[in-house]
Amino acid sequence: MPSFDVVSEVDLQEVRNAVDQANREVDTRFDFKGMDAEFEFAGQEILLRAPQEFQLGQMMDILRQKFAKRKLDVASMDIQEPEVSLHAARQRVALKIGLDSDSAKRLVKLIKGTKLKVQAQMQGDQVRVSGKKRDELQQVIAMLREADSDRPLQFINFRD
Repeated sequence: MPSFDVVSEVDLQEVRNAVDQANREVDTRFDFKGMDAEFEFAGQEILLRAPQEFQLGQMMDILRQKFAKRKLDVASMDIQEPEVSLHAARQRVALKIGLDSDSAKRLVKLIKGTKLKVQAQMQGDQVRVSGKKRDELQQVIAMLREADSDRPLQFINFRD
């Protein structure tokens, strides 16, 4: 029986490369000369540090550009509110990796709402979709690509 898995993954090595490139650009840009502004990548989180909140916005634009150049989905970033103190500003960007149970339930409900003869079941941080006809599975993939999801989706392990 044909099947595939729906996952939400981010290539952490590509994220690390994007953060390194963003750091290099901040070091060479004229408007950041002599300022203590940097990106820091740790685990599944990126920390932006700058002297002022305005510069955090500029740094976020740089990070988005580097993500796009590396073909990383910008929707995988969970941008949090900046923390501003007297001499420094910080902002955290968490990466959305894996499907949480609410997102997986929403996807299963969407798939079952199509009235196609496919089965969808949650398996940890992914959703397995199986059916008798390959065409129906491809219709489900097309529907999920068009659906409004809060995180990027990838379709892996397509088997006949």
